[in-house]
Amino acid sequence: QVQLVESGGGLVQAGGSLRLSCAASGSIFSINAMGWYRQAPGKQRELVAAITSGGSTNYADSVKGRFTISRDNAKNTVYLQMNSLKPEDTAVYYCNANLRPLSHLPAYVYWGQGTQVTVSS
Repeated sequence: QVQLVESGGGLVQAGGSLRLSCAASGSIFSINAMGWYRQAPGKQRELVAAITSGGSTNYADSVKGRFTISRDNAKNTVYLQMNSLKPEDTAVYYCNANLRPLSHLPAYVYWGQGTQVTVSS
């Protein structure tokens, strides 16, 4: 059984910073890409940032220059450093991972339970 557990969300004032973490645990053979998505009330879930196993990154235009995604492959953990936060960054943030639980199985996408980020003006 694979689990993704996020931490680090909370309430912060505009201009502040937060760091989200997401640790994958359980039966894991290999992890390909990992990423962060967010969903604000009444809106669709959107990609925030993603990172491949080799370290290549991709960001939504709205967060470029403010957010940084990184990962620690030894710990099966992905991070999202969020700086210069804006009220429009308020959302539930979800991490996901494209991983193979066992060597003989294909890759699946797993999701965390989400962590709330609220930015006050």
